[in-house]
Amino acid sequence: MEKNGCAGICCKGCGRMDAPLNTFDWLACVPGNEEYTDIVEVQFKNTRKGYYRNSNNIPLQKGDIVAVEANPGHDIGKVTMTGRLVLLQLKKTRLTPESEFKRIYRKARPVDMEKYEEAKAREHDTMIRSRQISKDLNLDMKIGDVEYQGDGQKAIFYYIADNRVDFRQLIKVLADVFKIKIEMKQIGARQEAGRIGGIGPCGRELCCATFTTNFVSVSTSAARYQDISLNPQKLAGQCAKLKCCLNYEVDAYVEASRYLPPRDLELETKDSAYYFFKCDIMRGEVTYSTDKHIPANLVTISTRRARTVIEMNKRGERPEALQADGMQEQKRPVDLLEQENINRFDSASKGGKRRRSRGGNGNRPEQKKNNNGNNRREKGKNGAPKNDKPE
Repeated sequence: MEKNGCAGICCKGCGRMDAPLNTFDWLACVPGNEEYTDIVEVQFKNTRKGYYRNSNNIPLQKGDIVAVEANPGHDIGKVTMTGRLVLLQLKKTRLTPESEFKRIYRKARPVDMEKYEEAKAREHDTMIRSRQISKDLNLDMKIGDVEYQGDGQKAIFYYIADNRVDFRQLIKVLADVFKIKIEMKQIGARQEAGRIGGIGPCGRELCCATFTTNFVSVSTSAARYQDISLNPQKLAGQCAKLKCCLNYEVDAYVEASRYLPPRDLELETKDSAYYFFKCDIMRGEVTYSTDKHIPANLVTISTRRARTVIEMNKRGERPEALQADGMQEQKRPVDLLEQENINRFDSASKGGKRRRSRGGNGNRPEQKKNNNGNNRREKGKNGAPKNDKPE
């Protein structure tokens, strides 16, 4: 640990949060981690990543800029992961260490970085020009981004289209105009949102721009299982599709909902019949009402108690009340900040201004009045102060 200049916690696994899909290599400080495998994860523009073999045994760490093999020429990327965690990432992409990987040539030189910067400076103008060309060819597609290779010999055009597009003529025109090799790559709405980036309604960066690489289809049934209102404006993300986070907790809700009593059953007591009104799946509580359509005489009980009452009704028995004898409502933890209101600062400031305006120099009106009265009583007939002391 001290050989690498690390005292306690090693910082080799950290990286700047200036790129999408940033990862923390928590095994980077383990001795011999780099020698565990010669496969390295390299990230390019936005969310494009690739795996390359370090056949030349170059000492690499996270954050190093390297020149890797490409077809044709070479490309420039940043090392994002080395060692054992790379093998775990390969499982997500269904690759094995025995697969064929392109090589890492060397660490980037100043000459390589100059070519790389020149190629990146051409991307925006190329995207605007290519959009105009596709519009002239009447192609039903949208070119969302252009990525030049590190040596400037090739460019990847990312496009979005609802239907199949015949872009053979487009490739010929683009090759003649820009004098480079053209590669067309279709992406979806979620991938485009990940490449653009942004902040979600939760206040954090978009999941597709931080860690999500495999996009799974999301259906409205995930919202139904979690008792979320089916409001399209709230369920849709910035990509105009259903939010990916709807799938995060749906398995836990499905498992917890198995212990809920059937919603179509009514619970009968000696007083009246109760109908299902709402439930809290995670807390395991069910609320019943004496009316089917409106909330009336709401009673909240646990799922265990609801099942007990259902079993009693099946045997022809009716309990005295829906809640068990001696059963008290479970107290929820009190949030001390819940009672505080940030508007209290505004009201206090307004009240302070009002008091200052009424009292002048801070004196109360009653006090001022008393002072004036005392002054009048102390004056004599000629307006001079009256002297009460005997001469």
